[in-house]
Formats: sequence, C-alpha cells, structure tokens
Amino acid sequence: MAVMARDSWTDVRLDDLNAKVDRGFESVDKRFEQVDRRFERVEDDIKDFRVEMNGRLDSLNQLLHSQTRLLVISMLGLFSCMFTGFAGLIAAQLWG
Repeated sequence: MAVMARDSWTDVRLDDLNAKVDRGFESVDKRFEQVDRRFERVEDDIKDFRVEMNGRLDSLNQLLHSQTRLLVISMLGLFSCMFTGFAGLIAAQLWG
C-alpha cells in the first residue's frame, strides 16, 4: 500500500494562502463596485424616464381636460340652439 506524503502547513504557507484569499476578495470587491455603478446608472435612467413620462401624462391630462371643457360648452350651445328652435316652432304653431 502506497503512503501519501502529508503536506505540512507552515506559517509561511498559511500566510501565502491568506494573501491569495485576500487578493481574491479584492477582485470580487472591485467587480461588485462596478456592478453597483451600473445599477446606479440604471436607477438614474429609470428616474429620468419616470420624470419624462409624468410630464407627458400631465400634458395629455391637461389636453383632455381642455377638450372635455370645450365639448361640454359646445354641447350646451347646441342644446340651447335646439331648444330655441323648437320653442320658435311651437310658438309659430300656437299663434300662427
């Protein structure tokens, strides 16, 4: 049966391993910082989009409000004309 040589973990080897692990975490931290910056840009884009859409919806709401007001005024004018016309016809029939 073959006997495997056992590695001994000296302080120097443990320090090397510790440094290697620290370098690995530093690279991961740098990548997370880049991801964080990307998310910040995406959040800024979403905020800009929301501001733009709110502005467009507000202008559309104002347009619809003014058109609704114009429609109501026009309908009142039309009904007034129709009422006056019918009242004139009835008066002409009664006294004519």
